[in-house]
Amino acid sequence: MLRKQIKRIAAFLLVIALSISNSFPAYGEENGDVQAEESPLIASPAGVLMEAETGTLIFEKDKDTRRRPASITKIMTLILIFDAIENGMLDLKDTVTTSAYAKSMGGSQVFLEEGETQDVETMIKCIVIASGNDASVAMAEHIAGSEAEFVKQMNERAKGLGMENTHFQDCCGLTESEEHYTTAYDVALMSRELITKYPEILSYSSIWMEDITHMTSRGSSTFTLTNTNKLLRSYEGCVGLKTGSTSLAKFCLSAVAQRDGITLISVVMTAPDYKVRLNDAAAMLNYGFSKCSLYVDEDPPELSALKLKKGVEEDAALSYKGGFQYLRMDGKSLSDVKKELNLPKEAEAPVRKGEKAGELVYYMDGEKIGSVDILYAESVRKATYGDCLKTLLGLL
Repeated sequence: MLRKQIKRIAAFLLVIALSISNSFPAYGEENGDVQAEESPLIASPAGVLMEAETGTLIFEKDKDTRRRPASITKIMTLILIFDAIENGMLDLKDTVTTSAYAKSMGGSQVFLEEGETQDVETMIKCIVIASGNDASVAMAEHIAGSEAEFVKQMNERAKGLGMENTHFQDCCGLTESEEHYTTAYDVALMSRELITKYPEILSYSSIWMEDITHMTSRGSSTFTLTNTNKLLRSYEGCVGLKTGSTSLAKFCLSAVAQRDGITLISVVMTAPDYKVRLNDAAAMLNYGFSKCSLYVDEDPPELSALKLKKGVEEDAALSYKGGFQYLRMDGKSLSDVKKELNLPKEAEAPVRKGEKAGELVYYMDGEKIGSVDILYAESVRKATYGDCLKTLLGLL
């Protein structure tokens, strides 16, 4: 009888103890010492977020695994088109003729007919807005003579950009070849090259809808280009860039958005569906804009000529080696950046153009955040005995 009462009392005390322990948080939970496991930023297997001005990588997930890119391949195609324009080999008003091979492309197309002509600017719109495979091949043939030769140039350009895990087999991403691959990081690299070297592409990639006119032997007809990048309508500041999807590559996207002077590139690869693709790209952009502040020195101190000793000239002109940008990623402002000009009062000849004379140093919160070299803008040789004699005779 006594044992039963002891067991009942023990059970009763155990229930009370458990209820009390469950009513309080575990040690440290309330103060944040122990945090619940955070959900991942993106659901897709691979993604990259890059700041365009500095090339800083803000977020990455499996950035270097080789994957099929589908139509984001066309970012490199567009780079080569704008390269040709810059080099004077191509003009926006030049006429491009569609071949039978270009017409035969499946997948995303703008239904160009064999023998149909369009100007280069219209072809660019067909590629970047509607992801036209037929337009991509027509441009490749126009620039390089054949798609195969154009693809060689694509791979050379990729190598020059440091895209170490990229190899192209076609100019539009329609191929099913396993030798056609890239990575999320490499896509960000070529996206950055396109939008920073040729920012005019954003005036095309931000178009939502536009009509083009087909002129063929059967007469004229209107075709409406509709942008495949739905973030243009749903994400504030989105201005491009390129989508892609095939059954093997699944859903890919390189999205570009601009806010408060900051341009971000959000790359998603192998998303299971288009909704995940859009959600992941937006999630990375939100993360980046919440964290980043960009400082660009648009008004560096004016440089005076530096005095020289023992030179044939009394001084040498100076110039900055480029500009200065600093990306802060802790969510704080960049309102207190200080500059310090580090230059000697004078230097000794000889000096050579392009040599470092000093630097402009930038500080924030008392810590150095970077610098820009100050270079000699001209060469000045050391004065010889003959130079001194000429000067003396001139004075006499």
